[in-house]
Amino acid sequence: MSDEIHRLLREDLRGKRPYGAPQIQVPIALNTNENAYPLDDEVVAVVSRHLEQRLRNLNRYPDRDAVDLRHDLAKYLGAGLSVDNLWAANGSNEILQQLLQAFGGPNRTALGFMPSYSMHPLLARGTGTDFVDAGRRADYSLDAEHVAQAITAHDPDVTFLVSPNNPTGTALTTDVITAAYDASHGLVVVDEAYAEFARDSSHSAIHLLPGRSRLVVSRTMSKAFAFAGARVGYLAADPAVVEALQLVRLPYHLSALTQAAARGALECSEQLQHGVERLRRERDRIVDTLRSWGLPVADSDANFVLFGGLTDSHAVWQKLLDRGVLVRDIGLDGRLRVTAGTETETTGFLDALDSTRNENPELFVEAEQ
Repeated sequence: MSDEIHRLLREDLRGKRPYGAPQIQVPIALNTNENAYPLDDEVVAVVSRHLEQRLRNLNRYPDRDAVDLRHDLAKYLGAGLSVDNLWAANGSNEILQQLLQAFGGPNRTALGFMPSYSMHPLLARGTGTDFVDAGRRADYSLDAEHVAQAITAHDPDVTFLVSPNNPTGTALTTDVITAAYDASHGLVVVDEAYAEFARDSSHSAIHLLPGRSRLVVSRTMSKAFAFAGARVGYLAADPAVVEALQLVRLPYHLSALTQAAARGALECSEQLQHGVERLRRERDRIVDTLRSWGLPVADSDANFVLFGGLTDSHAVWQKLLDRGVLVRDIGLDGRLRVTAGTETETTGFLDALDSTRNENPELFVEAEQ
């Protein structure tokens, strides 16, 4: 960046680095928590039909409020929700950004519990919102007492909870969410990007929405719907929250093609669930195998696994990359995160890690077991 542009840049952004995972061409890419299974031909045909219906009208602006899509999303979630409870945007990141634009901002505070989704503090910074990290316990768990105490101490305008959490994969129980809500005077946002992969769907905050006007549940179609390239996120909340977001959303923010494609995917939600079930099996295979090797592994309700027992996590990351397997070094000492892939991809990862263990036992704390 030139000195002149650096001078003009906001002071709080100077010297910062943008969000991003390494984009490296490898045979097995398991670093960004994408759905490993592409859309099958039947789903592609349905999505294509929805797109074709919109192509001839691209000279017209899209439905500014995406009412038909929101209706379909409400139907998908159930739980007595209506179109008035739903809002959609370009990925859940835009949803979170809009929430901070409306309820955060200068002289306001957002509270999170790191390590968690790294975009939360970045989005807070981008909207001029102060971000406070209340941390987690040594094992990265989060309980109702810790959450309530942090909220009481900091009195945030927006509180972020993530369930299942990224990068740990652990899900919150409903008592943690209700404790956060009861302790808060502000908005409580539960980021459920990986909710469809959870082993127990009853813990979803969707079921807690009635009677809680300050509770928001954010989700995405990127993961369970294998729709990462389409960029579709949404939230469920009290209608007043949805109404407030329309004060900050850009006009016609969600393109007609995006809305059409998302409606096609939602039409195939039951079929796409089969891919979710396959990824759950591969996730559990990773957990069981790594634990059988003596490596500590966090319980995962997502489509990825956080594992430890490494003396040099970045060295192990490089050894895997040298074998054509890309996982995520998320900056936690002694730990790496791997996305559950297809059966072949998962086998490739496990074989590469096993070879690394055998050839470089000094990189593994539990290698002698």
